[in-house]
Amino acid sequence: MKNQHQITRSAELESLSVFRDFIEKACKQHQSVDDQICYDLKLAVDEACTNIITHGYAEMNPGSIILSLEMDSNKAVVTITDFGHPFEPSEASAPNVEAGLEDLPMGGFGLFFIYQTMDEINYETTEDGNRLTFIKQLST
Repeated sequence: MKNQHQITRSAELESLSVFRDFIEKACKQHQSVDDQICYDLKLAVDEACTNIITHGYAEMNPGSIILSLEMDSNKAVVTITDFGHPFEPSEASAPNVEAGLEDLPMGGFGLFFIYQTMDEINYETTEDGNRLTFIKQLST
């Protein structure tokens, strides 16, 4: 049985806590989601939405972010839609994870965290907006 959830909020930093709470609540409604998976989903959503807010809508009025979550017994599928500047995640350079903390620039780890915690990531830009979809397997 699939559980579907969706929320739309303004692309502002204040919306991040609403998105995290939305994911937390949805996870608690699904018995196949343990605390680690819920944490991974919240982290990935938080990082993706932060990038949309700070980069996707840069030099634009804040638009909206549509967050959809669909869960069944095997996987969680998160889809984040925005209407800002397009950005291809696979083209971003990977951070140097070997560098010491003092040598690292601020930021740059968001996509790294998403790729580390999610099992599949897809991105597309259409006339209907930018759509980032990631999948987390719930069963092994």
